Amino acid sequence: MPIYRNGSISTIYLQEFVLEGFEGGLEIQALLFAVFLGLYIVTVLGNLTMILVINLDSHLHSPMYFFLKNLSFLDLCYSSVIAPKALSNFFSSSKVITFAGCATQLFFFSLLVTTEGFLLGVMAYDHFVAICNPLRYSVTMCPMTCTRLVLGTYCGGCLNSIGQTSLTFQLPFCSSNRINHFFCDVTPLLQLACTSMTLNELITFGICGLIIVSVTFVVLISYGYITVTILRMHSAAGRHKVFSTCGSHMTAVTLFVGTVFVMYAQPGAVGSMEQGKVVSVFYTLVIPMLNPLIYSLRNKDVKTALKKLGQKHTGT
Repeated sequence: MPIYRNGSISTIYLQEFVLEGFEGGLEIQALLFAVFLGLYIVTVLGNLTMILVINLDSHLHSPMYFFLKNLSFLDLCYSSVIAPKALSNFFSSSKVITFAGCATQLFFFSLLVTTEGFLLGVMAYDHFVAICNPLRYSVTMCPMTCTRLVLGTYCGGCLNSIGQTSLTFQLPFCSSNRINHFFCDVTPLLQLACTSMTLNELITFGICGLIIVSVTFVVLISYGYITVTILRMHSAAGRHKVFSTCGSHMTAVTLFVGTVFVMYAQPGAVGSMEQGKVVSVFYTLVIPMLNPLIYSLRNKDVKTALKKLGQKHTGT
């Protein structure tokens, strides 16, 4: 990638970026390292446990838990795209990431995050079919359909990722190679471009807005029908179980969509890059850490499976 200066192309080629990360001295960096490491360890253990429990317990071999297992896989992957590099940079003097490495990080992060958004929409549809059309549930949500739905979320994520990455890295970078962030993201990269970013910003906001609106629309329509069905239920125990299952999903959707909306689909909502970094920590590390806890603590079937797995492991 050539560096542009004063409208001309320099003979020097940009081969690397510097991830500036967070401001502060050694003590602040050590504290942030401990926080990032703790969040990442809990994220890895929580999501791996969720995947393991769903795989090992035959009672959890249903469409809902198939989607939940894929959600845990996505959380594990996209936090792993960000956290290891960020952790290594806290005590690094150079904080360098290659041009190819930066593009790769942005591509996979965009792919996995977009896929997760679509998957949350698919999970809402699954709840709708299970609650509103229980007699047709096994036919409608057969294994082939579930697999196709998950593959569809990845295809949608891949299309967005290709578009975002190609549009970002075809820009001429000339103001600096220092990225004011702890990972390669679209917003801080656009700040380094020495050409008009209006088209890129419009496309970014447009695509993110479309994804958020479409996912939110599916969720709201699904839960509208679910609410009507719940109100018609005569069994208090049935209503409680439905509320518990749907409540976990709605919590996950609200956290994910809310933070992504603030960061990408609402120009000017984040006043500075320092604020943007804090929001980014929330959706790259905190939400992937919280999702397994949200689903396990509020789900009786998962808690029972965890207890059985623990008893089997201890031999009691």
